[in-house]
Amino acid sequence: MSGDGATAPVLRVLGRVSSTLTDRRDAPCQGDEGGPEAVVRFAPDLVPALRDLVVGQEILLITWLDRADRDVLAVHPRGDLSLPETGVFATRSPDRPNPLGLHHVRVLAVDGDVLRVSDLEAIDGTPVVDVKPVLGPVGDRCHNPGAGPAG
Repeated sequence: MSGDGATAPVLRVLGRVSSTLTDRRDAPCQGDEGGPEAVVRFAPDLVPALRDLVVGQEILLITWLDRADRDVLAVHPRGDLSLPETGVFATRSPDRPNPLGLHHVRVLAVDGDVLRVSDLEAIDGTPVVDVKPVLGPVGDRCHNPGAGPAG
């Protein structure tokens, strides 16, 4: 897709995960499979962005899986060689061309620039690049109704 005039996206690291998980081999495949409580420490200038998160709220943490292999295009799901090789876009493999992690967690506490969450399978030091609320049923709207799909 080169030559289409688009510029490369620029992601800001908003914070980093602080977790008891320090080795990728010890991390569960999904947070609900034994992901521990963890903390995300955000840059101090982002405190206003955390303001309306509430304890008990379900959110999506989007991370940059900085230790992923970006050359992988197909995997045996869950590393199980008895399963057929599958294209990474049909899996949740961390190894992929753009290694974004999507983590469905619950807010346990918000204290200044620190967010404590449940069930996070990301390993210690993983960069966080965005936070989004989990959407409810169809009909729920974003906080900026005039923003449209890009909002």
